[in-house]
Amino acid sequence: MQNKTDIRRELLEARNALTADRRASFDSTIAAKILDWWRESSIVRLGVYWPMRGEPDLHPLYAELAVRGVELSLPLATANEPLRFAPWRPGEIIVRDRYGAGVPAVTRDIVQPEALLIPCVGFDTARFRLGYGGGFYDRTLAQIPRPYTVGVAYALCETRFAVDEYDVPLDRIVTDKTVLA
Repeated sequence: MQNKTDIRRELLEARNALTADRRASFDSTIAAKILDWWRESSIVRLGVYWPMRGEPDLHPLYAELAVRGVELSLPLATANEPLRFAPWRPGEIIVRDRYGAGVPAVTRDIVQPEALLIPCVGFDTARFRLGYGGGFYDRTLAQIPRPYTVGVAYALCETRFAVDEYDVPLDRIVTDKTVLA
């Protein structure tokens, strides 16, 4: 089995090779599936992500959820710590943190989301996530209580990789083709 570094590189290359039209179509399909899940779950506080490095862009979904009363938040990363989440509303100014992630320019209180949308570089059929290797989500999901987790990925990022002892399966993974739950 390949090492995770090589798998990440291959998956990022494949993801970045998507045409703008295919990416937009896939993003729309993923957003519709997440909206269906939200309607069933009635989550009020949702941690989302600002897309980077070719991740699915769900901004239209975020806007729709905010209109429906969902309190959105974005992750704040500190080295070797679990993520914290800052409230955010579509339209508010975003800046890049030292890791390249989009974060609110003005941070208000820290909140505890009921559920998280988590971008995946890769994933497997057992709902384990392959991220960028920093361990931020692993540390976050090791906390109790743990929020409900929805992985977000393109179907082409399904892969096989060795699961480490600190890896935690996600509750659900949504792609442009499937929902693993």
